[in-house]
Amino acid sequence: MLRRHFLATLAASAAPLPLSAQSAEKPLPIKLSLKCGMANFGANLEEKFRTLKEIGYDGVELDSPGGQNKEEALAASKATGLPIHGVVDSIHWKTRLSDPDAAVREQGLQGLLTAIRESNSVGGSAVLLVPGVVDAKTNHDEAWARSIVEIRKALPLAADLGVHILIENVWNRMFYKEDGGDAQSAELLAKYLDEINSPWVGSYFDIGNHQRFGKPAEWTRTLGKRIVKLDCKDWGVKGGFGKIGEGDVDWPAVRTALREIGYTGWATAEVEGGDANACADILARMKKHLLGA
Repeated sequence: MLRRHFLATLAASAAPLPLSAQSAEKPLPIKLSLKCGMANFGANLEEKFRTLKEIGYDGVELDSPGGQNKEEALAASKATGLPIHGVVDSIHWKTRLSDPDAAVREQGLQGLLTAIRESNSVGGSAVLLVPGVVDAKTNHDEAWARSIVEIRKALPLAADLGVHILIENVWNRMFYKEDGGDAQSAELLAKYLDEINSPWVGSYFDIGNHQRFGKPAEWTRTLGKRIVKLDCKDWGVKGGFGKIGEGDVDWPAVRTALREIGYTGWATAEVEGGDANACADILARMKKHLLGA
């Protein structure tokens, strides 16, 4: 009986821990980054990257078209060992893929193609894209249809270079209603991505952007494997956008949802930047609230 008790105890101790117990022990395996323009220090990109590496960031994200000099950035990345994981399309708000003017849409497409090439040139894997805007000139159905047509034109290049086009959820009046309250779902965004139906198009899910309109944890579950990368920020009814951990985002619920979908990619801070101390504080907040470290 003693031997049977010993073997049973040994088997129980060797059994896998429940998910809740594993969650309490291990921080989420997510790589942490920030937008390059948030780091307001360094005489050049190499100095900036070196400091970010010393602070503890896993990588950085650039802007394109324009933005940082890509040759200098690649050299800085190689010299410091700090990866560049992608770029943000820098013209998508003004030169829209949803514009009623075909010439403007063509300019937007060329900007996206440039961003894809430049992301690839620096070792990046994606372009963050705001696909369109609903306004007085463009309704939701028009923004939806026009942007999909233009994105599909970029798919051959994206596939050739292995660069994802990732749709960010922002306050552009697409995929949610401005007056729809704070319990809206991500179903429209999921449907949009599914309509494009390409392995090279996915979600760049911004955790804080839709706190005002929905529950980030539920958006995470709905989008599921469509999420390829994350932006990290916070938002609250009283303070608006602010420091990570000081808004209304339910971070424990977000962490649970990310575990459920098995997310292991990049998360990039998109908040007010500053000097090295400010960027170190941002990283500490990401580790605490996003990773649970």
